[in-house]
Amino acid sequence: MPKRILQGTVVSDKQDKTVIVSVVRHFKHPLYSKIVKKSKRYAAHDEDNHFKAGDTVRIRECRPISRRKCWEVVTEDA
Repeated sequence: MPKRILQGTVVSDKQDKTVIVSVVRHFKHPLYSKIVKKSKRYAAHDEDNHFKAGDTVRIRECRPISRRKCWEVVTEDA
């Protein structure tokens, strides 16, 4: 099964080896036909504590690392 890759912005880097990434998605509301923006926060594994708040990163689905962490940071987008 292919692993999902999402792009988002790091909103918190206070934990050790973990960053919180906010991923925003746009979709059309089924009734009102208006573009709606929804965001979700993911805890992602950052082994070297390399990424800081405000960085745009890609995260990839991986094996469960802890109770909340099943994503890992892949690369930083420029």
